[in-house]
Amino acid sequence: MYIGRFAPSPSGPLHFGSLIAALGSYFQAKSHSGQWLVRIEDIDPPREVAGAASLILKTLDTYQLHWDGDVLYQSTRLEAYQDQIERWINNQQAYLCECTRKQIKAHGGYYSGTCRDKTLPASTPCAVRLKMRYPVESFIDQRYGQLDIPKALAEEDFIIKRRDGLFAYNLAVVLDDIYQGVTEVVRGADLIEPSGRQISLYKTLDVEPVSYLHLPLAIDDNGNKLSKQNHATAIDLDNPVPTLLNAMRFLGFNIDNSIETESLETIIQWGVENWRLLQLPNELKIKPPFSNEAL
Repeated sequence: MYIGRFAPSPSGPLHFGSLIAALGSYFQAKSHSGQWLVRIEDIDPPREVAGAASLILKTLDTYQLHWDGDVLYQSTRLEAYQDQIERWINNQQAYLCECTRKQIKAHGGYYSGTCRDKTLPASTPCAVRLKMRYPVESFIDQRYGQLDIPKALAEEDFIIKRRDGLFAYNLAVVLDDIYQGVTEVVRGADLIEPSGRQISLYKTLDVEPVSYLHLPLAIDDNGNKLSKQNHATAIDLDNPVPTLLNAMRFLGFNIDNSIETESLETIIQWGVENWRLLQLPNELKIKPPFSNEAL
């Protein structure tokens, strides 16, 4: 069975860019008669906004994007992340690292394994890095074919637990996708490079990697992706149809005038029935086909 998911972080309300990711993952799952799960990635408290998780779920419901099963909150999975890290440390697949970002930047921007053979005391403020055994320099995207990753990045021993004690995104997302039985990950093209590290994690865990489909990023007039960090406007909850139709056009749908006057539920169902990967734009970074003021 196909199992897809949408996994937003509760760092603010959904914006146009996150709606694109939600729609793309939903259409891909439902066009395969599969399940569409929602996971709230709430493992970075300093970035979280009070009430954002509830608002995200309300927004999905308003846009008729109804998920299957219960919502999984990553904050309930911390013990599983720590258990895996401890197993890796115990068998010497992971190690403590005291290098700062400033130090790594001064040596070319890529971590060179400085702490790999050190034995640092557990009391030292450290990150935990996983020894890179399976570097991934390219992978096959379901729409865009082979996507390449810089060799130096692919070969890095990367962080699985930060020095502030928070678990790293790459670790949590892979363990949770395995836990939930996800078969394909559909998300924005800004996460192409992390995909390489995540595939390497699957191989380290001796689990078959998921398939990947990356969706084009919506960018603003300055070439920046629409994101919460860039203060992208929250999508409209009072009159969602125009925003929904704009997001579907962004994803390559050729929407007939007769569809525009239908209900949200009918539009979403039409989207499922007419979803095709080849309709996605050829470019991975594009401006929406309408004024950004409409966002």
